[in-house]
Amino acid sequence: QVQLVESGGGLVQPGGSLRLSCAVSGSAFSPYFMAWHRQAPGKQRELVAGITGGGNTNYAAAVKGRFTISRDNAKNTVYLQMDDLKPEDTAVYYCYALVSRTGYWGQGTQVTVSS
Repeated sequence: QVQLVESGGGLVQPGGSLRLSCAVSGSAFSPYFMAWHRQAPGKQRELVAGITGGGNTNYAAAVKGRFTISRDNAKNTVYLQMDDLKPEDTAVYYCYALVSRTGYWGQGTQVTVSS
């Protein structure tokens, strides 16, 4: 059974940095596509950043230039480096992986940006 385990969330002051990690286990195949989404209270879940197995990336306009997505295919792990964090980045961040045409979600990790 495919499982996604996230780590790295927490409380940070505005302007600070956090690095999220998401490890995929239980699959014989490397995920074709991996991504981070987030959901703030009272808002819909939105795509933050995505990355293909070949390393092609895309970002939401709100985070472009501040966040960097990367992956280690050997470890089936995706990372999200978040710099210059703002209060509006506060949300639960979810990892997503597309494995053999099936999408899987992590349990979510809370990121809170506050002074």
